[in-house]
Amino acid sequence: MPSEALTDMQNGAAADTAATIRNYVRANMSALRDVELRDDDNFFEKGFVTSVFAMQMLDFIESTFGIEVPDDRITLQNFSSIDSMTRMVGELKHAAAE
Repeated sequence: MPSEALTDMQNGAAADTAATIRNYVRANMSALRDVELRDDDNFFEKGFVTSVFAMQMLDFIESTFGIEVPDDRITLQNFSSIDSMTRMVGELKHAAAE
């Protein structure tokens, strides 16, 4: 498969992953109901995330994307934004496929 086609597929998968995460965050984080949220906004810096919600996000990511997030990947950095969670999901799915 040409690398350009592979990149398009990866970009499409990343966009779908981001949309899925974004929709979950919007539906389950009441503090964001009336707030404009960008995919690179840091939830923790903005004070939107509780530890309970962070654990719910972990469960959501693992069950929705069929991956297991290793303990060393459960960090504030990996769960701080839609972008960082999307990147982590892509990396874990890629590693599982190898």
